[in-house]
Amino acid sequence: MQWWMLRRKLHTSWLIAIASVCVLVGVVMARYVDQTLFAPYVWLFTSLAMIGTALWRRSLYLILLVIVGGLLLGLWRGSVLQSQLVVYEKLYGSAVTMTGLVSEDADTGRRGELVLRLSNLEVGGHVIAGKSWVSIMTDAEIKRGDRVVVDGKMSEGFGSFSSAIYRAKLLTVQRPEPGDIARQVRDWFADTVRRAIPDPQAALGIGYLVGQRRALPPELDEALQIAGLTHVVVASGYNLTILVRLARRLFVRVSKYLAAFAASGMIGSFVLITGASPSMSRAGLVAGLSLLAWYYGRQFHPLVLLPFAAAVTVLIDPSFAWGDLGWQLSFTAFAGVMILAPLGQAYFFGDKKPGTVRQILGETIAAQIATLPILVLAFSQFSTVAVLANALVLPLVPLAMLLTFLSGVGAMIFPSFASIIGLPANWLLQYMIAVADYLAKLPWALSEVMIEPWQAVVGYSVIVISCIYMWRVTKYSLRESNIVE
Repeated sequence: MQWWMLRRKLHTSWLIAIASVCVLVGVVMARYVDQTLFAPYVWLFTSLAMIGTALWRRSLYLILLVIVGGLLLGLWRGSVLQSQLVVYEKLYGSAVTMTGLVSEDADTGRRGELVLRLSNLEVGGHVIAGKSWVSIMTDAEIKRGDRVVVDGKMSEGFGSFSSAIYRAKLLTVQRPEPGDIARQVRDWFADTVRRAIPDPQAALGIGYLVGQRRALPPELDEALQIAGLTHVVVASGYNLTILVRLARRLFVRVSKYLAAFAASGMIGSFVLITGASPSMSRAGLVAGLSLLAWYYGRQFHPLVLLPFAAAVTVLIDPSFAWGDLGWQLSFTAFAGVMILAPLGQAYFFGDKKPGTVRQILGETIAAQIATLPILVLAFSQFSTVAVLANALVLPLVPLAMLLTFLSGVGAMIFPSFASIIGLPANWLLQYMIAVADYLAKLPWALSEVMIEPWQAVVGYSVIVISCIYMWRVTKYSLRESNIVE
């Protein structure tokens, strides 16, 4: 290779993408190396200097600096957290009194126990890093933002949880003032919606609107899982995408600035109301960057945007990359929406721009294909009626969200006519529940399949090869893929 070829300039965005992928690899590697090796801050400054130099010069021969710098940055961040988690090794198997902040809405387990996800932990009066999964048999009302004190035997955690306490004893619950204001606003509006729409329809509509799945009745929640519709009633990128697109399209006719302002406000409000879970952190970041690119007339290639967003989230919390299923599913789903869906549309329908229904169905099917290997590997089952259920329900979800919102607003303004105002939303939500119930009760609705990790890798290899083939045939420019348009 000639020297002048090595001096060829590379686009900054591709260097950022390479660095981001290497950061992800470095964070994963940090779990399997001695944390004392890369925890010192010298590795942080070294990695930043290497990446900064490569981004400044942008020459091909400096790409090694990007790779090594990204790996070192990921190793440093992962090792720092690993060194902070060493304290747990002395606590596993012992009885502890733990204080923590309830970071997400409480779940109800299969045996009726309350499941809490705690952060900002303290054990024995000492602050410790990480998050804990706690199950409690209690009738106490515990909400997101409460501070609880529990007593129990600490076990090793799973996924992104550093520890777990099963069948803990609840000692105290403290609700700070003013507390989680966004959660209070959400719960207040949910109560208002219930004046206009009866349950379980109200619970489903609220789930669409603010991702509050934990308010669903157990029977409906199970039916939605079997029918493959859970993704529209959890705080996810799909709900956020609908709201951002609506805000942008509603105000863009007035001014581009107003559209961007309204859409960004929608992103911030939705993340605050639903809580900064791994999936919502990713969704908010991807939506925000996509909106920023649209406003300035730029284009983010999905192969740059997704690795960058993933790298940012794991630098904030490396445990996302150490087994958080929600984080993994959220990124694979977005890859399906931003890469597989537009390529499939171009391959099967040519240059014809998809309408709303075809776009929604295409993105949903692509997201399900992209997440299928992980889902089957994790749960050993998949829904065989998911495509049909999504085709019957998903195109109507934006309308259901709008009608639910109008029902809540109408109940506030005209409380005496709340039930009448809520009729359109009630009828539409009844139809959606009927579809989910009918399909979930079919004997062949759920299939059990067990696969090994290598088979999941083969599955993703087939998806990647298919994407490359469709890209070569259609010559479609993925830079045109933007979730806010």
